[in-house]
Amino acid sequence: MTRVVLVDDQTLVRHGIRTLLGMAGIEVVGEAGDGTAAIVAIEETRPDVVLLDLRMPRHDGIWTLNRLRERGIDLPVLVLTTFDDDTLVLDALRAGARGYLLKDVTLEQLTRAVATLAGGGTLIAPAITDLLVRAIRSGPPPAGVDAAPVQDLTDRELEVLRLMAQSYTNREIAELLFLAEGTVKNHVSTILLKLGARDRTKAVLRALHEGILR
Repeated sequence: MTRVVLVDDQTLVRHGIRTLLGMAGIEVVGEAGDGTAAIVAIEETRPDVVLLDLRMPRHDGIWTLNRLRERGIDLPVLVLTTFDDDTLVLDALRAGARGYLLKDVTLEQLTRAVATLAGGGTLIAPAITDLLVRAIRSGPPPAGVDAAPVQDLTDRELEVLRLMAQSYTNREIAELLFLAEGTVKNHVSTILLKLGARDRTKAVLRALHEGILR
């Protein structure tokens, strides 16, 4: 069973999401109403995925992401919010979020997103993808990447990168491309190296900024 920590300042929202996730076989092992409480809950339970709202009193979602990174806590964080502002999206991804969904998603979409992040993938809501791409391409290179020029990717690496951008896990990419999962992992490592990125999300952001993905 996938274990999650749910961070949202609205008690009723947390209750509703917890109930829905329980129906889908996902266990909420911790809850928090702000960033400070979130750090405590995450450190105590070490969940598979963190569901994080951005707008909260005192310490918000971006603060929480930054604190997790500073403490070396590398857990997949799925932002679940009502806001689709491009600055917020970019700030969250740059701070380490691996997924971004709006709260109007269906239960099926939410559970698939949780499973995707738990499996090592990334996911961004289609509704904000165009907005995000425009913001990335018009701004500076994303944070968390090496400033060195991007090295050319092979055709196979481009195939893997495109599937990474569509939130497929290594196992799913292996099945789609008829490769061994270990081979896909090697391709992903090479892609991160060539793009100067520290993780899959930063690699996709860099590829979008450089026009490698269109």
